[in-house]
This record gives sequence, C-alpha cells and structure tokens, in this order.
Amino acid sequence: MHVRVSNELGAGNPKSAAFSVVVVTMLSFVLSVIISVVILLCNDYISYIYTDGENVAAAVSKMTPLLALTIILNGTQPVLSGVAVGCGWQAFVAYVNIGCYYAVGIPLGFLLGFYFDLGAVGIWSGMIGGTLMQTMILVWVTLRADWNKEVADAMKRLQRWEDKTPLLVGQE
Repeated sequence: MHVRVSNELGAGNPKSAAFSVVVVTMLSFVLSVIISVVILLCNDYISYIYTDGENVAAAVSKMTPLLALTIILNGTQPVLSGVAVGCGWQAFVAYVNIGCYYAVGIPLGFLLGFYFDLGAVGIWSGMIGGTLMQTMILVWVTLRADWNKEVADAMKRLQRWEDKTPLLVGQE
C-alpha cells in the first residue's frame, strides 16, 4: 500500500492517493471480517485440524473470539501503517508502534494475564489493546490527512533528491 500512496503523491494526484487509501482499507477490513466470521462459525471445530485433545479444543474454542478480533485488527492496521509510510510519516509510525506495544500492549497483557490471573486470554487481550490503540491512532491520522498538503510535501522530498547525485551513476 505504501508504494501506491507514495506513487500517487509523487505524481501529484491527491484524489487518487486518498481513493487508494479508502479502497485498500475497506477491502482489507471486509476480507478480515469475512475470515473472522468463518473462524467464529468454526470455533468448535478449528482446533481439531491440529489436535484430538478435548481440553485443547475447549481452550481454542474459548479463545476464538480473540483470534477473530486479532484478524480484523491485523488486517487493517498494517494497511494504515503502509499508508503512513507512503506519506513519509515513518518516524511517526515508529513512535506509535513503540508506544502502543511497549507502553500499552505489554503492560496491559502482563496486568491482565498475571495480576488478574487471566492467563493466555489476558496476555492476548493486552496485546489486542495495544493493536487497537495503534489502529485507532492511524485511522484518526489518516482521516485527518490533507492530501493536497501531502502532495506538496512529497514534491519537496522529490526536489531535495533531484539535487543529489544518483547513487548508481556510471555503474551500468
């Protein structure tokens, strides 16, 4: 996704960049929801692909809703991260990733898993909390993006690189 957005921004097409973001985000979200629904419908049977154990099957069935939510979030969040990278917001994405996972997801998972004694469900829920926070931040930033400004910023970055000597000059 980041390549499509950056290409459209570099070509001076703010409407195409914005449209690409909407299309790929919605497509990814819809596909993730469909897969999650299938997983939820098969929650009592899915573990039998890997095991015959009744205890394992019961545990997997109990955690299937977390898997479904994870699929939806992890189907959307990487697309939005790619959009941000395509816009040149790499540092911002890095800070959001670090903050959401290390300041929210891991501590929340530790708290839920060990302090509240929820075990694997608690640890997984904490990480989902970090991913949810990251996704919400990226959705908010993407919705507020001024695509005309992003085109102007991309043009400035291109101009800065045009003034440099290409790395591969004379290496045919």
